[in-house]
Amino acid sequence: MTVVGVGADGLLDDAALALVQDAEVLLGGRRHLAAAPEADGQERLTWPSPLADGLPALLDRLRGRRTVALASGDPMVSGIGSTLVRELGADAVRVLPAVSSVALARARLGWPAEESAVVTLVGRHEERLLREVAPGRRLLLLTSGPGTPAVVGRLLTDAGCGAAVLTLLADLGSGQESRIRRTALDWVVDPLNEVPALHVLAVEIPSDVAGWRSSWVAGLPDDAFEHDGQLTRRDLRASALARLAPSPGQHLWDVGAGAGSIGVEWMRAHPTCRTTSVESHPDRAARIARNARRLGVPDLTVVEGRAPDALAGLAPPDAVFIGGGATRPGVLDACLKALSPGGRLVVHGVTLETEGLLADAHRTRGGELTRIAVETTAPVGTFTGWTPARTVTQWSWTR
Repeated sequence: MTVVGVGADGLLDDAALALVQDAEVLLGGRRHLAAAPEADGQERLTWPSPLADGLPALLDRLRGRRTVALASGDPMVSGIGSTLVRELGADAVRVLPAVSSVALARARLGWPAEESAVVTLVGRHEERLLREVAPGRRLLLLTSGPGTPAVVGRLLTDAGCGAAVLTLLADLGSGQESRIRRTALDWVVDPLNEVPALHVLAVEIPSDVAGWRSSWVAGLPDDAFEHDGQLTRRDLRASALARLAPSPGQHLWDVGAGAGSIGVEWMRAHPTCRTTSVESHPDRAARIARNARRLGVPDLTVVEGRAPDALAGLAPPDAVFIGGGATRPGVLDACLKALSPGGRLVVHGVTLETEGLLADAHRTRGGELTRIAVETTAPVGTFTGWTPARTVTQWSWTR
């Protein structure tokens, strides 16, 4: 399989043109296929829809035939090239990239690569961009189509960034390039009826925007989360996540998730971190999903059910947090068994029963046993005094 990148002008260099004309099968979107020169006896196929469901069967049918796939710009920037490599393996796919829309957008705006972040919204939840919001930050959004700028405008405005400047760069690399510059609030108040389908959306966050949302360090304020009191509080959350140690690409089980704060902050640590939150209470399960969307990690998975039964069939974890239900028969054993070498476990308990369970686990398995007492100031008449929160016993362990 050869994947050929095509610029917005539709032109191919001599090497790419020769590959296209020699192919037995030419794959691509309708726009790309219509622009490609005809070749005698060549079979032309559009991508199946939905792609994920139809692609494996299509690739099996084409095995052994000279096949060229056409793609926009750099096929490895949120493109079909990445999908084909996952399906076929890197050794079976040859990629000839054109200049990407990201590179063209940076060139047009004068934005150095090291001073801007790329966020793909193609086939993804738009709320993903909220994780990247920070004072003075520059973002390049790869969008899903004409409706995305209005959605982005609404999300940024609701997050207190209505003054963010959005520059829509359309048809980059073609003779019909255009540019539209508006604030996020403008897109909410007056969304445009006609937006070019092919565009990159550049976002400039004001330098004076509220900063707590931008922190990727564990310990967001408690009021960042919607909750009913079942919340791992800020200082305890920071302690737990320091021991859970989020790493790129790793998967967390958040068992007895409550408001989902541990799993949300795990995913905020890096865009490739994944969380499965297990919560038996329906209202809390729905609340976890809302917190995840609002804090920029909408891909968090919520499983409504009670451990240990709800853990069956889940993707294996790299780390597990048990915030509730540790004394339920089988929960701790199931979580311990699920961890591979290097996997981390953190359990919190506030009752004597849970404390006894964790003391036994520490005695037999080792790890670290800690009691955490947090006090905050509060009025005492006309004076100020310390108000203690419930002391928490924390057991952390690495296989």
